Amino acid sequence: MSNSPIVLAFSGGLDTSFCVPWLREKHRRPVVTLTVNTGGINTAEAVALEQRALALGAEQHLLVEARPQFFDEVIRHLVAGNVRRGHSYPLCVGAERGIQARILARTASELGSDTVAHGCTAAGNDQFRFEMAMGALAPEIKVLAPVRDESLQRATQLEYLRERNAPEMPAGGDYSINRGLWGVTIGGRETLTSADSIPESAWVLSSGALEKPPAEEPHDLDFEAGVPVRWNGEALDPVALIEAVEGAAARFGIGRGIHLGDTILGAKGRVAYEAPAAEVLLTAHRELEKLTLGAGQLRVKDTLAAIYGDLVHEGKQLDPVCRDIEAFFDSSQQCVSGRVRLVLRPASVWIRGVESDYSLLAATRGVYGEAAGEWTPRDALGAARVLALPGLLHSRVAASTSKDGGHA
Repeated sequence: MSNSPIVLAFSGGLDTSFCVPWLREKHRRPVVTLTVNTGGINTAEAVALEQRALALGAEQHLLVEARPQFFDEVIRHLVAGNVRRGHSYPLCVGAERGIQARILARTASELGSDTVAHGCTAAGNDQFRFEMAMGALAPEIKVLAPVRDESLQRATQLEYLRERNAPEMPAGGDYSINRGLWGVTIGGRETLTSADSIPESAWVLSSGALEKPPAEEPHDLDFEAGVPVRWNGEALDPVALIEAVEGAAARFGIGRGIHLGDTILGAKGRVAYEAPAAEVLLTAHRELEKLTLGAGQLRVKDTLAAIYGDLVHEGKQLDPVCRDIEAFFDSSQQCVSGRVRLVLRPASVWIRGVESDYSLLAATRGVYGEAAGEWTPRDALGAARVLALPGLLHSRVAASTSKDGGHA
């Protein structure tokens, strides 16, 4: 029987908190907790996570910084593709699981461990994201999932922790909260059905924001080759920029939503989310693309973005087709550079205007709705006649078959 530590992917939530003492008692092995910071963890929260893990019985707690990696390998492609699931949800949580699994496997190897664990349930998507990545990257490592495999409910876990005098859960464990660089998801009793929203107090980033909203604020956001680089003229690395945008937009309650969609298992699922930075960046980036990309590029990108979003959602980021789609996204972003002028308002972001050296609007000699440019009025008339030809032919066929009483 192995005595190497079990390396537990640890978020500090109910499920992973429960796993610490349960794994120690069940397997009689030390537990090392690992938190991969893909966003949403400041210095104070990092200290609190370590204190919580050790209080629960972990032998050691590790924190790995992965925000820059998360942006470089995932978020920049989500921005380039304007990826939203169900036309609204920006995949603010879940897209980072592949990176977390990779670091989990690497850490286990460094510690000489043959076993890792996670706190996923049998009903969610994260179990597949973790286990598909682990199965592909480190099939020799055993993966434990106590909450899923023992069919443990939240009430049972809470009682188990109380019996061991474990630290109390924030908010009593009523809501399951996942936070990352691209946003937050919130699950609770209200999201188990489709009838209602979560209460105002349950929002993590913007609770109370719409009760007394601040006055609207103008901001400038600059992109270079599809990557956000400046916020109000200040050059920032992507992680710092996203965090700055999140802080500004969250005060307005921007980016709230409740996503109702299909789980990997095929059942319907519902979760509340807050994605202030994602909402601002995707809205601004999309407007800049309208100025700098052609209709064909936008149409193909939309098609590929839907496919890419499905692949990321389903934990299939290691599939080579993702590299192929990312290569197209990268190619499409060469001219997506410029400044987006926007206004933050209660629950919305308004695009005032957009400027770019690659503007296709500025490149034409025509003026939309006012004057012809590279074409003459006579050219326009001829073009209208040619464009009407398919409809004319169908009309002739319809008239002919109607006169003849239709075909036998």
